Amino acid sequence: MQEVDDRLKKELGASRRSRAADDRSVTERRDISDTDRLRMFQNALFNDALPDLPDIPGYHVCWLTTANPRDSIQRRMQLGYEPVTAEDAPGLEFSTVKTGEHVGMVGINEMLAFKLPMDLYELYMQEAHHDAPNREENKLAETAEMLRDQAERSGGRLIEGDGLTELRSGQPARGRFDS
Repeated sequence: MQEVDDRLKKELGASRRSRAADDRSVTERRDISDTDRLRMFQNALFNDALPDLPDIPGYHVCWLTTANPRDSIQRRMQLGYEPVTAEDAPGLEFSTVKTGEHVGMVGINEMLAFKLPMDLYELYMQEAHHDAPNREENKLAETAEMLRDQAERSGGRLIEGDGLTELRSGQPARGRFDS
């Protein structure tokens, strides 16, 4: 009986190795350098949930969730986001979605990798982190001004803090948003 077990183990061991593994062009093929692999390994030590996406010239890259109905993948695509494919991200071929509506995209669990042209990224960041907050600051300053005028007409006064004075001091310089 031992002879049969030894023979089966040898046969299984031989059949587990693919011919591609013995092919010299496959074993020597490197899509990314060993230095890049080391950097990926180092980054993986500090990022246990999602791997860092490689830089793609001219694009901002990010992970987007498929689980938020208020911020859907379809909406992001309407805004100009484009899926990241394995060709865009060497070293993440293992993370390509194999089934479902997102086949061919780089994804892990419910997260998908996307890229956004840098000019759109700059416009969106300018709006979200500069223009919209400035509009809100202006509304606050106008409201404080109205309250101060009402207080003066009623014989009272409004004491303002330093922050409100800064709101009136002028617009900050246009933001610079690097990915």
